[in-house]
Parts: sequence; structure tokens; C-alpha cells
Amino acid sequence: MRVVILGSGRGSNAEAILLAQQQQRLGAARVVRILSDQPGAGILALGPRFGVEALFVDPAPFRTKLEGEGEARFIAAVQAAEPDLVVLAGFMRVLKPGFLGAFAGRIINLHPSLLPSFPGLDGIGQAFRRGVKVTGCTVHAVTAEVDGGPILDQAVVRIEEGDTLEAVAAKVHAAEHALLPAVIARLSQRTRE
Repeated sequence: MRVVILGSGRGSNAEAILLAQQQQRLGAARVVRILSDQPGAGILALGPRFGVEALFVDPAPFRTKLEGEGEARFIAAVQAAEPDLVVLAGFMRVLKPGFLGAFAGRIINLHPSLLPSFPGLDGIGQAFRRGVKVTGCTVHAVTAEVDGGPILDQAVVRIEEGDTLEAVAAKVHAAEHALLPAVIARLSQRTRE
């Protein structure tokens, strides 16, 4: 199963996927390309480190969504890698119908809350400020509804008395790093059956 990862930031979840691949824990999945909408994103440095092509793709003209020329450039860059699965790992743009249609049924996202609770930006902060006792992370299929696609799996994180926001974030990130590669490995087995 050919996997393309899209990310905007430092790439800790992409690194977890690549480490799982290196350690033979990614099933039949293989990361073939990393793409970022930020030219200086840390995720791009993972490419040379793990022997995977990593490219910046100009997302212009919009700042928070993929549409128009930027969307066309991303579609072309993803299609060139012939992916079976597109993984959004900290990709901070809303996907529009053109991109969603080009890869229908093949896009998954990792979100830092137990959806359907706390969708959108800052899921960890939303949960912490609300005072919930459990939070976590969710891997879901991507649809036109932001953070609203079918849930594939979740990992639960307890918020203990005295936990700071930073402590909760560290726990959620650790859960993400385990959950996302496990879901990809499971999906790769389904495609082989």
C-alpha cells in the first residue's frame, strides 16, 4: 500500500509512521512521498533521513484551505506518487471538493481529541479548558465535513488531577504516535485481503 503523508509542521506524527516502517510495524504500507505546504516545515527534513522523497508544494493563493491553483498543484503532486492512502498528519488546511474527489475514500486524518468532541483547531486545549477527565486522539476518514468523517479508531488519554496543559499535550502526542501507525498497518492488511 503506497502512502503519501501531508503535513504542515515539525512532523512528529510522520516521524512515528516512518519509524514504524523502519521497524517493520507498518504492515504492507510504505511511505513513498511527504508533502508540505510550508517551505521550512520540519516534516520535510524527515525525507532525507528516512530515504523518502519530501517536497514543498506551493498552496497559494489561500492561507487556510486548498483551492484553486494551490489545490491543483497538490493534486498533481499526490497523484504523481500513485498513492493508495493519503495521510494528513498535522496538515493545517481545509480540503475542498476537488482534492477530496481526486482521492475519495483514500484520505485519513489524525485529530487530537476523541471525536466527535472538540473538532477543529486546538482539540487538546479545548478538552483541557472544558475540564474533561478523558481525552485522546482519533483517526478518521476525511470527508467534506471538517473532522466529521467516519471514525476508524481512537486512543484514550486520562487527564489526572494536577496535569498541566503541556502534560496533557505530551500524553495525547504519545497516543497519536502509537495510534496512527497502527491504523495504517491495519488498513494495509485490508487492502491485501
